Amino acid sequence: MGDRVVYSTDPDWGKKGTPKQPEPVRLSFRRGAKGSGVTRLERLVMHPTLKDHLLSELKRRLGCGGAIKDGVLEFQGDHRDVLAADLQARGYRIRLIG
Repeated sequence: MGDRVVYSTDPDWGKKGTPKQPEPVRLSFRRGAKGSGVTRLERLVMHPTLKDHLLSELKRRLGCGGAIKDGVLEFQGDHRDVLAADLQARGYRIRLIG
């Protein structure tokens, strides 16, 4: 935080032990009409530019393509297990859907 003043209406904001996410991140797999399907990472509370950085980092780690559509990170193929382990290591709670 440093010396600058930050205002928040949440009395627990910025305290150690406060979770990054108010609710678990949803990790699901959807198969479309054709292709191998996409792994979707939903309800990630993060600034859009940070989502771009996270997406590019995870795409390099997984070796797959991906995109951000309506705030949802989509990865080509089924990568639920690897993504769940990586995000839990970063401190996020995960809920596997489907």
